[in-house]
Amino acid sequence: MAVLTPERTAQEPTPPRTPPPTRRRSPARARRDRTPPLPDDRRLAWLLAAALGLATLVSRLWDIGYPPDLLFDEAYYPPEARELLRHGHEYNRGYTFIVHPPLGKWLIATGIAVFGYDSLGWRVPSAVAGAIAVVVLARLGRRLTGSTLLGLLAGLLLALDGLSFTLGRIGLLDVFVQVFVVAAVACLVVDRDRVRARIAARPDVAPSGFRLGPRGWRLAAGVLFGCACAVKWSGVWFLAAFAVLSLFWERAAWRDAGVPRPTRTTARRGLPGALWALAAVPVLTYLASFAGWFRGETAQGRHWATQNPDTAVPFVPDALRSLWHMHAEWLRFHNGLSTAHPWESGPWTWLVTGRPILLWNPQGLTDAEGDQVIRYILMLGTPTLWFVFVPAVLWLGWRIVTRRDPAAVAVLVGVAAGWATWLLNPERTMFIFYMAPAVPFFVLAVVLLLQDVIGPPGGEPGRRRLGLGAVCLYVAVVAATFVFLHPVLTGGELSHEEWLRRMVFPSWY
Repeated sequence: MAVLTPERTAQEPTPPRTPPPTRRRSPARARRDRTPPLPDDRRLAWLLAAALGLATLVSRLWDIGYPPDLLFDEAYYPPEARELLRHGHEYNRGYTFIVHPPLGKWLIATGIAVFGYDSLGWRVPSAVAGAIAVVVLARLGRRLTGSTLLGLLAGLLLALDGLSFTLGRIGLLDVFVQVFVVAAVACLVVDRDRVRARIAARPDVAPSGFRLGPRGWRLAAGVLFGCACAVKWSGVWFLAAFAVLSLFWERAAWRDAGVPRPTRTTARRGLPGALWALAAVPVLTYLASFAGWFRGETAQGRHWATQNPDTAVPFVPDALRSLWHMHAEWLRFHNGLSTAHPWESGPWTWLVTGRPILLWNPQGLTDAEGDQVIRYILMLGTPTLWFVFVPAVLWLGWRIVTRRDPAAVAVLVGVAAGWATWLLNPERTMFIFYMAPAVPFFVLAVVLLLQDVIGPPGGEPGRRRLGLGAVCLYVAVVAATFVFLHPVLTGGELSHEEWLRRMVFPSWY
């Protein structure tokens, strides 16, 4: 038997390295969880969505300066927006009505800077934001359903929603939360599809996965979520909910690729980037909105830390301690807000637009013949749309249970983040416009219900024609309802009898 020496061992060929085992995707799972493919009409879809957005903008800009009075909380936000233009921050008046971050007021200030400090100036940004929300929702609906028709239907229903219409004609903050949230979710859905496409492009995937590369859409979502929070804190619920959902989307993509431990792979490949894009970036975006506050000498609470040196914390600048204290005061205000208001309402009543908000109702008006004239601006959701919200959400649950439909999951998460979270503090004074960021997701729930009314693309033609006819009839009813209520959404001139016909429920007046 030959003796093995170091020289002889070195001369023997090295056995080839065994490549790491790869996992092939499960076709059954891939078919079950695959999102619907987008139709091949990208340019046409953009043109139609843009046309819908333009029509929405025109409808909201029409006579938007009427009435010239400050309506409801316009008593706060346009004056504060003017102070931002003058000082770079809201001036410290010595009382605590400044209880929201500044970004929404900066957006109102852009209109004031262009058109002047009047009702036109402080309302135009809301109209622009509302029109953009319609376009983005149409694109989001198209991507979730794989249908340009259904996407446009989502945008159209949002354009016909009385609450969103009214918010697009008044200088409040909630329409900005709506557009930022919808845009952020749309970016995350695009990121989801891009990630799935990158993983699907590799027929064999190593057990530990692979680097997914740059994810600009997720980063954009983080910026937009930060902007939503910098308008109102209610945006944080959407950020938290969809950040978690995005990780589940990534886990599902790795699982469908056959990775044996998709949770571990997601934690390794996706979590670090998610912490940056959906945690650090929103915080940085939020802090950036306070740039004027940091620079201002007379900003509200700016020098609290200097006036309270006993609260000093090592290595924490006084400015950050002052900002933290101001936010604690804001949180105390919002949690303790329980003052009775004649137009307050609870989240359960929002689902059927049970208690809208009267924005304007001047008294003693008469026409040329001396008869009584009523001008009424009511922040009111379109009833024939809103009354379908509850059945549509229940249908989402059915689609999730029976089909494990990813579109239904995404929409339900949006509904929960924008509506259900208000149930956590039922004693707080609340108003129906708090639901504005959730309305697009309720609209998407209605669209998914209508999708099943039409039937699957490969279904029996007669069945689809009948379903399409039913959907067209429903949309026509919603549009007719919106037109019927338009005078009480815009302050149009009505006789007492005409006004009374539009007050369907006693809670509306």
